[in-house]
Amino acid sequence: VQLVESGGGSAQPGGSLRLSCVASGFDFRSEDMSWLRRPPGKGLEWVASIDFDTGDTSYTNGVKDRFTISRDNGKNTLYLQLNSLKTEDTAMYYCAKGGYCSGDFCIAAGQGTQVTVSS
Repeated sequence: VQLVESGGGSAQPGGSLRLSCVASGFDFRSEDMSWLRRPPGKGLEWVASIDFDTGDTSYTNGVKDRFTISRDNGKNTLYLQLNSLKTEDTAMYYCAKGGYCSGDFCIAAGQGTQVTVSS
């Protein structure tokens, strides 16, 4: 399994970024996928998931109506559109196989991409 995240960077509050994750080594189109993040000094937290079959999406409360998870099965790529960014969105972002997770069940396999939101 290989997951390669990209697209992070610096943004001002209210700005936008688009994260990408290219997956390989498994049947991407048959897996639910998620985005996780690790804020500075904190543990890994679940951000959003997308169902492999229905395309249904779910989000943690703090990012609803601001973030959008999507996928392109033809490109084995997962996306996360981040809009209306807030300073509390600053974190290392990871994509992960599977749906919702919490605590020690959240596993980040890639190197992540850093998002820094500051004025």
